[in-house]
Amino acid sequence: MLLYGLYTVIVHNPLQRVLAERRNKTEGAIERSRADVAAADARTAEYEQKLREARAAIFRAQEARRQAAVQSRTNAMNEARTKAQEQVETAKTDIEKDRSTAETGLEAQAQSLAQEIIRRVLAPAEAAR
Repeated sequence: MLLYGLYTVIVHNPLQRVLAERRNKTEGAIERSRADVAAADARTAEYEQKLREARAAIFRAQEARRQAAVQSRTNAMNEARTKAQEQVETAKTDIEKDRSTAETGLEAQAQSLAQEIIRRVLAPAEAAR
Protein backbone atom coordinates (compact mmCIF):
# COMPACT_ATOMS: atom_id res chain seq x y z
CA MET A 1 0.00 0.00 0.00
CA LEU A 2 2.79 2.29 0.87
CA LEU A 3 4.30 1.74 -2.54
CA TYR A 4 0.94 2.42 -4.20
CA GLY A 5 0.50 5.59 -2.15
CA LEU A 6 4.00 6.82 -2.94
CA TYR A 7 3.52 5.96 -6.61
CA THR A 8 0.23 7.85 -6.66
CA VAL A 9 1.63 10.89 -4.91
CA ILE A 10 5.03 11.02 -6.57
CA VAL A 11 4.38 9.78 -10.13
CA HIS A 12 0.73 9.22 -10.97
CA ASN A 13 -0.83 12.50 -9.75
CA PRO A 14 1.86 14.78 -11.22
CA LEU A 15 1.71 12.80 -14.47
CA GLN A 16 -2.08 13.16 -14.58
CA ARG A 17 -1.76 16.90 -13.94
CA VAL A 18 0.82 17.25 -16.73
CA LEU A 19 -1.34 15.20 -19.09
CA ALA A 20 -4.43 17.23 -18.16
CA GLU A 21 -2.50 20.48 -18.63
CA ARG A 22 -1.17 19.27 -22.00
CA ARG A 23 -4.69 18.22 -23.05
CA ASN A 24 -6.05 21.65 -22.02
CA LYS A 25 -3.30 23.44 -23.89
CA THR A 26 -3.80 21.28 -26.98
CA GLU A 27 -7.56 21.63 -26.95
CA GLY A 28 -7.22 25.33 -26.17
CA ALA A 29 -4.83 25.75 -29.09
CA ILE A 30 -7.26 23.90 -31.35
CA GLU A 31 -10.14 26.08 -30.15
CA ARG A 32 -8.03 29.21 -30.61
CA SER A 33 -7.02 28.10 -34.10
CA ARG A 34 -10.68 27.41 -34.92
CA ALA A 35 -11.58 30.86 -33.63
CA ASP A 36 -8.76 32.37 -35.68
CA VAL A 37 -9.96 30.52 -38.78
CA ALA A 38 -13.51 31.71 -38.16
CA ALA A 39 -12.27 35.29 -37.72
CA ALA A 40 -10.21 35.00 -40.91
CA ASP A 41 -13.26 33.65 -42.73
CA ALA A 42 -15.31 36.57 -41.44
CA ARG A 43 -12.63 39.07 -42.53
CA THR A 44 -12.43 37.35 -45.93
CA ALA A 45 -16.19 37.58 -46.34
CA GLU A 46 -16.11 41.23 -45.29
CA TYR A 47 -13.26 41.90 -47.74
CA GLU A 48 -15.14 40.17 -50.55
CA GLN A 49 -18.28 42.19 -49.74
CA LYS A 50 -16.30 45.44 -49.79
CA LEU A 51 -14.70 44.37 -53.06
CA ARG A 52 -18.13 43.70 -54.60
CA GLU A 53 -19.35 47.08 -53.36
CA ALA A 54 -16.26 48.81 -54.78
CA ARG A 55 -16.76 47.10 -58.14
CA ALA A 56 -20.41 48.10 -58.15
CA ALA A 57 -19.46 51.69 -57.33
CA ILE A 58 -16.90 51.71 -60.14
CA PHE A 59 -19.48 50.29 -62.54
CA ARG A 60 -22.01 52.94 -61.50
CA ALA A 61 -19.41 55.69 -61.97
CA GLN A 62 -18.45 54.34 -65.40
CA GLU A 63 -22.11 54.12 -66.39
CA ALA A 64 -22.69 57.69 -65.22
CA ARG A 65 -19.68 58.90 -67.23
CA ARG A 66 -20.88 56.96 -70.26
CA GLN A 67 -24.35 58.47 -69.95
CA ALA A 68 -22.84 61.95 -69.57
CA ALA A 69 -20.70 61.38 -72.67
CA VAL A 70 -23.71 60.15 -74.65
CA GLN A 71 -25.74 63.13 -73.48
CA SER A 72 -22.92 65.52 -74.33
CA ARG A 73 -22.55 63.94 -77.78
CA THR A 74 -26.30 64.15 -78.35
CA ASN A 75 -26.35 67.80 -77.27
CA ALA A 76 -23.42 68.59 -79.57
CA MET A 77 -25.13 66.85 -82.48
CA ASN A 78 -28.38 68.69 -81.85
CA GLU A 79 -26.52 71.99 -81.60
CA ALA A 80 -24.63 71.29 -84.83
CA ARG A 81 -27.86 70.25 -86.53
CA THR A 82 -29.57 73.46 -85.39
CA LYS A 83 -26.66 75.61 -86.58
CA ALA A 84 -26.59 73.80 -89.93
CA GLN A 85 -30.34 74.32 -90.32
CA GLU A 86 -29.92 78.02 -89.51
CA GLN A 87 -27.11 78.28 -92.06
CA VAL A 88 -29.28 76.54 -94.67
CA GLU A 89 -32.13 78.93 -93.97
CA THR A 90 -29.78 81.93 -94.14
CA ALA A 91 -28.32 80.64 -97.41
CA LYS A 92 -31.83 80.12 -98.84
CA THR A 93 -32.76 83.66 -97.87
CA ASP A 94 -29.56 85.03 -99.42
CA ILE A 95 -30.12 83.02 -102.60
CA GLU A 96 -33.69 84.27 -102.81
CA LYS A 97 -32.49 87.87 -102.38
CA ASP A 98 -29.83 87.35 -105.05
CA ARG A 99 -32.43 85.80 -107.38
CA SER A 100 -34.80 88.73 -106.84
CA THR A 101 -31.99 91.19 -107.44
CA ALA A 102 -30.90 89.31 -110.56
CA GLU A 103 -34.48 89.15 -111.85
CA THR A 104 -34.91 92.89 -111.31
CA GLY A 105 -31.59 93.59 -113.03
CA LEU A 106 -32.43 91.23 -115.90
CA GLU A 107 -35.86 92.79 -116.36
CA ALA A 108 -34.28 96.26 -116.52
CA GLN A 109 -31.66 95.00 -118.98
CA ALA A 110 -34.31 93.23 -121.03
CA GLN A 111 -36.35 96.44 -121.11
CA SER A 112 -33.37 98.52 -122.22
CA LEU A 113 -32.28 95.89 -124.77
CA ALA A 114 -35.82 95.72 -126.14
CA GLN A 115 -35.89 99.49 -126.52
CA GLU A 116 -32.44 99.43 -128.13
CA ILE A 117 -33.56 96.72 -130.58
CA ILE A 118 -36.74 98.59 -131.39
CA ARG A 119 -34.82 101.83 -131.86
CA ARG A 120 -32.28 100.19 -134.17
CA VAL A 121 -34.89 98.32 -136.14
CA LEU A 122 -37.25 101.28 -136.44
CA ALA A 123 -34.55 103.93 -136.98
CA PRO A 124 -33.61 102.78 -140.50
CA ALA A 125 -37.31 102.45 -141.37
CA GLU A 126 -37.99 106.01 -140.23
CA ALA A 127 -34.93 107.29 -142.03
CA ALA A 128 -36.21 105.69 -145.25
CA ARG A 129 -39.60 107.37 -145.02
